[in-house]
Parts: sequence; C-alpha cells; structure tokens
Amino acid sequence: MGYRTPAHRAAAVKNAKNALQASRRAVLTTHLNADGDGAGSEAALASWLRANGTEAWIINPTAFPDPLRFLVENEDWIVPVGSGRARDLLDRADLAVVVDTGELPRIGRIQEAISHLSTVVIDHHPPGDQPIGGVSLRDPGASATAELVCDVISATNGPWNEHIAQGIYVGILTDTGGFRFDNSTAGCHEVAAEMISRGVQPELVHERVYGRAPLRRYQLLQLALGTLEHDSEAGVTWMTIPRDAYEAVGATTDDLEGIVDIPRSIAGTEVGLLFRLTQSGEVKISFRSNGPVDVNVLARRFRGGGHVKAAGAVVAGPMERAIDEVIGATREAVARVRAEAGVA
Repeated sequence: MGYRTPAHRAAAVKNAKNALQASRRAVLTTHLNADGDGAGSEAALASWLRANGTEAWIINPTAFPDPLRFLVENEDWIVPVGSGRARDLLDRADLAVVVDTGELPRIGRIQEAISHLSTVVIDHHPPGDQPIGGVSLRDPGASATAELVCDVISATNGPWNEHIAQGIYVGILTDTGGFRFDNSTAGCHEVAAEMISRGVQPELVHERVYGRAPLRRYQLLQLALGTLEHDSEAGVTWMTIPRDAYEAVGATTDDLEGIVDIPRSIAGTEVGLLFRLTQSGEVKISFRSNGPVDVNVLARRFRGGGHVKAAGAVVAGPMERAIDEVIGATREAVARVRAEAGVA
C-alpha cells in the first residue's frame, strides 16, 4: 500500500512545499544541540532543495553533530554560526527553514540572525508559548519531523537520492528510539520501508548512528555512573555529568548520546533525568518518562519542552540548586499522576 500523507495535514504540506520551492537561497537551522531528527531533516531538505536549483545552507545555533555529518551530501553546506561566511549567507538568503522546533528560545542566537527572513517551520512538537512565525507545517501526531519532510518531498515527487532517503530514515529511527517508543506508528514504519526501497541500508545506518562509539563515551559514562541516584518511593532516578568529566576524558556533548537512558532504565523508575553543566554555567536537564508522566509539561515549568516521553530544559546554576528544584518538581509530577490514577 505504501505511505501516504495524512489528509489532515495535506494543506499545510502544500503551503510549506510552495514556500520552499519559491526560495532561491535558503538557510536551514534547528534547535540547540541538534539530534538525529533535526540533523536528518536538515540533511534531507538540503539535498532536495539543491536538486531543485535552490542554494541551501545549514547554519545551526550549536555545532552540527560530528557523528551525523555523514548524512549531509556535502560538508561544505554546513557553515559555523557566527562566522563571516554565515553572516554573508544570512544576508543573502531569502528564506529561513526551521526544523524540529517551533519555539524561539530553542534556536538560540540564530533567532536574531533570521529575524529579517521569511520563515518556514517544520516541526512535530506540541506548540509552546513563544512560537516562531511564518509558514507552518506542524503536527505533534507525526513520529518525527523527518516524517513531515517526507510529506513535502513526496508532494513534489522528489527528486530523490540516497542522502534524502537516509536523512529521513535516521530522523525517524532516532526519534522513535529505534522504533521502540510509542510514537512508532504504522505511518512511520511505512516511511521507513519506502526509504529502504530508495536505497537505505538499515544495518549500515544503525552501525553509523549507534555502533561506532569512541572509548571516551564509555569513560564519560563510567564517571557519570558514580552519581546515579534512585528514589524508589517517588519513582525518580537521576544522574549528573561531573563538572570536570569532559576535560578528564576529552569528551564532547556528542558523547552524551544515550546516557539519559541509563537512569530511565532502572526498575521502578517513572521519570529518569540527566543533569550537566553547559559552557555558560547553566544546567541542561534531559527528561525521560517511562509511564504516564508528561515530561513535556514538566520541562515547560523550566522554560523547556519537547515530547510527552522525552524533553529538555536549561536552567540557571548552580548545579545543586537546579537538581533540588527539578527533582522536587519531578516528584510532585509523579505523585500527581499517581493520585489521579488512584495509585498510593
């Protein structure tokens, strides 16, 4: 039968497609600390736009993840934010395309840089209170932003190539947790099947995304495991990346991939959390839910956001105060859900 764009978003897909096709010089961006969905969606759109004669450049508020650079057809398309080249491209661009977020705080310093441009937003997160304006293709019911990118490209019948297919596949693969989360819909499996038919090799992609971790990632995990704490009564488990851990093992933020799944996986955990200091001295929190607790709502208490089962936020330090406040709010959220369900 194959994948077909759901009828309820066909009009929004058409509007986004028209805006993208009208552009001659587009700048693509995503949220701070891009993940597989943000990076994969950018890579797919960049290849598709260029195949249709539009210059497309990727300028993110933070560095493009090194492990995912293989997704981008030409690495020269990735331009460091703040560079002279980025400023020149932003001055000459006629369109900004924001993927995998629809909120101003989530795009950091790119917010000001694209303020003069017409904008297309493609996102699958629940709406927040500081939305990015412009043409909007948003559907929280989509498994990943990459699914919406597939809708746009399918609406034009391509053209398709291996980079487009691979970017879409990786976006869905990573945002569904390897097709194990409850956003693994029939539709997303149909998209994945279509991308495989277009040349994606699942084993090779899985190895490149998940199977080539540098030793320092496990050294970082070793240091973090010493901070693991579990409140069995509250159903909350958390870990902290030690202040000097990055320097000790030469790690980068890319090496954090998957670490939050450790506290989440502890038996009896309803919400797992990971805390780490950013270079600016703020505290980044990753939230993961195993049950009915909506961590998107929880993260929004701290000006963050995300999904029902996975979200993030950044708060002011010091670390100890941030941990106390967030763990307190998390305990309250779990207790509230239990009370509503009649669980003691």
